[in-house]
Amino acid sequence: MAYLLAVDDERDIVELISRFAEHEGHTVDTADNGAQALSLCQRNDYDLIILDIMMPEMDGFTVCKKLREEKQTPVIMLSALGTEYDKLMGFELGIDDYVVKPFSPRELMARVKAVLARNRTEKPKSEIVIQGIRIDTLAHEVFVDGAKAELTAKEYDLLVYLIQNKGIALTRETILNNLWGYDYFGDDRTVDWQIKLLRGKLGPYRKCIVTLRGTGYRFDEKA
Repeated sequence: MAYLLAVDDERDIVELISRFAEHEGHTVDTADNGAQALSLCQRNDYDLIILDIMMPEMDGFTVCKKLREEKQTPVIMLSALGTEYDKLMGFELGIDDYVVKPFSPRELMARVKAVLARNRTEKPKSEIVIQGIRIDTLAHEVFVDGAKAELTAKEYDLLVYLIQNKGIALTRETILNNLWGYDYFGDDRTVDWQIKLLRGKLGPYRKCIVTLRGTGYRFDEKA
């Protein structure tokens, strides 16, 4: 069904991921360090990468950063650490999901399925302009007062979704379901982290993303 790369310096974890992924019909390549993973990514076009953070030679953050210079391959990051810093760092680099060890392989496969489904959904080919924000949905580029904003794929999807539903109160659960999928098993603070990162790239228009205490968020162009 999909061509995956599993990267982890713990051989038993790589074998576990491979076994469950192949059972789901996927083809899996493996790597046990970051340098090897980057080399494989340069030679192959993967549909998704499952990437550990702590590895010899090159950590997962560095791998992801270098990967994003050339490709937008979806990434699910693995870590024994579930700190807010690590999650924010991962999302800033454009990862699609974050899984804390130890994890259920069935849950991981559900997340793989959800990420693959989201990235295979076609986006509308048009342009969105609201105040000083211009979104070229064909090129997946965002401009703030004429200057290009460097958004990750998830930040881009979140901005488009908020604008398309402007004026509507959106709960964190609603945002999770629509952008991460119904099979997403993370907590709703994922939305808060992404909102924080997105606001930081919208300049004077950050105030358009209004926090609704105890509920979620609303995009208000008059805010």
